[in-house]
Amino acid sequence: MKIVVLDGYLANFDRMPWKLAEYFPDMEWHDHTPPDQVAARIGDAEAVFANRAMLSGRVLEQCPGLRFIGVFGTGYNIVDLAAADRLGITVCNVPGYSARAVAQHTAALLLAAANKTAGFDRLVKSGGWKLPADPAVTAIPMTELAGKTAGILGWGAIGRAFGEICLALGMRVLACRRNPDFSEERENLRFADLDTLRRESDVLSIHCPLTEETRGMVDRRFLAGMKPGAILLNTARGAILDEEAVAEALDSGRLAGAGVDVFAAEPAGAENPLARHPKCVATPHVSWAARETRARLLEACADNFLAFLEGKPRNVVNHPAPRT
Repeated sequence: MKIVVLDGYLANFDRMPWKLAEYFPDMEWHDHTPPDQVAARIGDAEAVFANRAMLSGRVLEQCPGLRFIGVFGTGYNIVDLAAADRLGITVCNVPGYSARAVAQHTAALLLAAANKTAGFDRLVKSGGWKLPADPAVTAIPMTELAGKTAGILGWGAIGRAFGEICLALGMRVLACRRNPDFSEERENLRFADLDTLRRESDVLSIHCPLTEETRGMVDRRFLAGMKPGAILLNTARGAILDEEAVAEALDSGRLAGAGVDVFAAEPAGAENPLARHPKCVATPHVSWAARETRARLLEACADNFLAFLEGKPRNVVNHPAPRT
């Protein structure tokens, strides 16, 4: 069986042992595949694994032997699911593997935005802290989070995990999801509609998937309905934000700060309005990249494929037509 990994570098740049490679020693591994070489590298393979390589309908149509796509991650917007359905290709993702890690990273962004740790670090390292009562120190404002309201847009595994961190910090949590389970409510944790979330949140954190409904959702109108001086966080998908609008809100003071790990176009260059903004803490889509998290991802990807071979596919995200 021919198996191809198109872009395995981010998932396993440090070459951790992977049981699937042990079971299939002839597996073809690529750290990265340019977009114009994706179809050629898949070729007559029956199975392919991808992290960020785009598997469009046009690509899939050029690979008639393909039966299985394993996504190195939870999001699967790299795959044209309609084409995979039509061509009888099973697509599997790995839900939940990074929930704690992404929640941890979101908390790191929040604390960096609230406590201005990077600014203080630069000040100390540059020798700028010169006096016990130093105006250079007091010029950097901090925010105490206890007693503030954290709004969480998207109450899945990651949103819940981040919500628990916010509760531990002494915050009130408002959660927003399409079909809330009100039995989850407890002291300092309530469900709210989107308008209430925007209006009352001192911190608003995005944890919903990228869909046609959520693409560009955080635009000028959305931001105008937010609490003045709020902090905006996004560790979901970059395209959920209108990045120019968010930068404008930071410039005007409508937002006090932001923290993002994802961008509409990645890698984000210096021209990206959030990547370069002094009031935005920006990281290069690394919330899932801890070694422990990636080991869990690789294990689950292997298990997905082995289950598929046994005729008991799991974590299937599409509805493939029966192959003829």
